[in-house]
Amino acid sequence: MYKNSERFLTSFNRIEKMLRSLMIHKKDASFSKAVKILRNSNALVRQYSDELLEFAELRNAIVHNKVDMSYAIAEPHDEIVEKIEAIEEELRKPKLVTPTFEKYVYCFQSDNELSKLLKVIHEKKLSKFPIYESKTYLGLLTQKGITNWLASIGQREETLESTYQLKDILPFENNENSRFIAQDTTLYEAIELFKEHTSRGKRLEALLITTDGEPSSRLLGIITAWDILEIS
Repeated sequence: MYKNSERFLTSFNRIEKMLRSLMIHKKDASFSKAVKILRNSNALVRQYSDELLEFAELRNAIVHNKVDMSYAIAEPHDEIVEKIEAIEEELRKPKLVTPTFEKYVYCFQSDNELSKLLKVIHEKKLSKFPIYESKTYLGLLTQKGITNWLASIGQREETLESTYQLKDILPFENNENSRFIAQDTTLYEAIELFKEHTSRGKRLEALLITTDGEPSSRLLGIITAWDILEIS
């Protein structure tokens, strides 16, 4: 049976190999240097950068304090070994947004009447709907956009007609409230997109998943801000 130090070093070496494969330049950089470089561009490395840097320190302690080839003074606890092996597995096969968030998405055409969308809100308890004109994506309509539109109707003292079309309402929506991502986007990249928008004072309502991240491609699923709160 492998001792903890042997399991730890085996996993550490595999992670080091993966990090170097991700490096475009400086492929001979040390483990710690590679982590510090990659965390600027890789969401998964950034997620685990603190742990990875701690692993580098522990690795040095194990290697430089061995009494002989079979005995290490710095023997890691079980939890540490399990942690590095879990991170190794995550780096090797990161969780993607699909199939977790692959689902049927209720979409509407811009000339659909509001009553059709309201029926779906009532029956399905949904609140975010991609709006298209033929196959061209126009924007994401939310309950907030509908509320803004209703408020404008009230201010103008207009009569609320059931024949209003969704294209009449979409201008009252925030046109930066959605983004498209590819189906091979990692879960951590998706989480960071929501965080980036929040840090800029802009609320991202949803990420729309297509095969290649292009709005014209087939819609595979949707991730809302509420989904992110549940998994964060």
